[in-house]
Amino acid sequence: MSPDPRSAPPLLEVEDLWVRFHLEGGTVDAVRGVSFTVERGETVALVGESGSGKSVTALSILQLLPYPRAEHPRGSIRFKGEELLGRPEAFMRRIRGDRIAMIFQEPMTALNPLHTVERQIGEALLLHRRMSRDEVRARVVELLRLVGIPDPEERRLAYPHQLSGGQRQRVMIAMALANEPDLLIADEPTTAVDVTIQAQILRLLQDLQRRMGMAILLITHDLTIVRHVAQRVLVMTEGALVESGPVARVFAAPRHPYTQRLLAAEPRGRPAPVREGAPAVAELRDLKVHFPIQRGLLRRTVGWVKAVDGVSLSLRAGETLGVVGESGSGKTTLGLALLRLLPSTGVVRISGVDVQGWTWRQLRPLRRQMQIVFQDPFGSLSPRMSVGQIVEEGLAIHGIGTKEERARKVAKVLEEVGLDPEWMHRYPHEFSGGQRQRIAIARALVLEPRIVVLDEPTSALDMSVQAQILDLLRSLQEKRGLAYLFISHDLRVIRATSHRVMVMKDGVVVEEGPVERIFEDPRHPYTRALLAAALRVEAVEGVVKA
Repeated sequence: MSPDPRSAPPLLEVEDLWVRFHLEGGTVDAVRGVSFTVERGETVALVGESGSGKSVTALSILQLLPYPRAEHPRGSIRFKGEELLGRPEAFMRRIRGDRIAMIFQEPMTALNPLHTVERQIGEALLLHRRMSRDEVRARVVELLRLVGIPDPEERRLAYPHQLSGGQRQRVMIAMALANEPDLLIADEPTTAVDVTIQAQILRLLQDLQRRMGMAILLITHDLTIVRHVAQRVLVMTEGALVESGPVARVFAAPRHPYTQRLLAAEPRGRPAPVREGAPAVAELRDLKVHFPIQRGLLRRTVGWVKAVDGVSLSLRAGETLGVVGESGSGKTTLGLALLRLLPSTGVVRISGVDVQGWTWRQLRPLRRQMQIVFQDPFGSLSPRMSVGQIVEEGLAIHGIGTKEERARKVAKVLEEVGLDPEWMHRYPHEFSGGQRQRIAIARALVLEPRIVVLDEPTSALDMSVQAQILDLLRSLQEKRGLAYLFISHDLRVIRATSHRVMVMKDGVVVEEGPVERIFEDPRHPYTRALLAAALRVEAVEGVVKA
């Protein structure tokens, strides 16, 4: 007689978990008394802002914290009724990648740049299944086809840098699913990908979950995703679990003030209207950026990648032009070409002057007018320089003012972006993600530019911090008359910041117009597919292909 499934323990039980880090200045309790369960075949979402303890909790399950610097003063983690805390490394190696697998947040750093896709996926198969090389190759191709990678026979030999962001994330999923785990821990699996790719990955995970019967512990700060894919939600802040329950109940009637703030932190608001008669500060006409495809020993050019192919735009003072599209559509390449950081053909006018063909020496004085804020605030700031040095660097390069005058300018711009000028002697690692992005904005603004390219400036930030940064960008634009080229895959952000929207696909503009018209009456099928994916967070059938 088979045992009653109701009497079986939950797949995962976390009880009174504490995580303590021993630092130079003392100890920090990163997780404090967290308890929850995950049942077989269930999707549980663990949500909260950066520093809330979500990822530390997840890493504790697989014993991946930096021991002995990290310790568990008390608590229990049981998988299928068996205790995991304190087990020897040899035991955990049998669990990791086999019965419990994990998808990490940033696939470019989680994947080894020196190994092919086949070798990285095959590693878990060789370790846990003792397959032959031919069996591994066949299984890798099967997995790549399962997660929707085109031409899997060819792509298995690719390196991570040869894949798009969405494809790298799919490779991470294939690695995690190689041994058909019972529990999949997905740590922000869609943060860095576009809305249509996000929708495809979420649908893929749901389909694979149904097919394999596995449970998913989804770690995310995007509540829209939680609403559509999870059955239960756990809300964490400052290391503690403050609310839990069925998704429908928590979203409809949140009880804890922190949960209420999270749900209210959607991108909202509209930019101030563009001043009548505002001059054009940037104009592009028939801009093209083509990269050669080189093959063979002699590196002969056999074709061209048309990253940007005949794009025209005009950007006025005080105006925000939102640029949307999937990875590989040419958004970032367009921004870099506007800043004259990539060679191009076509007309490029900055403040009415055609600068196409100018040398680096000729462009150098003009660069004060054009600045950029990058996607990753930590990666774009030098860890060896203090905040004051980072912000002052542009002033020093352009020979602006004395040392004392530059220090006053740095203090003023830090205050303008909401940072204490007394912090200028600190280093980037001492700040939160939102504060680091404010430092990056201060670095761009200290030169008093007219044009700022914002390349996914909020995608790496929590929802509440994202809302603060958007409010800051809007107020700075209104105060200084800045022109923004705002590149983003988050259409909610674009709607809250942009006056006009340009939709790109495969290097060309497929639709352009005022933000209200694009969102309320999209005319191109690709635009409709983007909007459907963003608003429903599910894959859209019939996405227009090239």
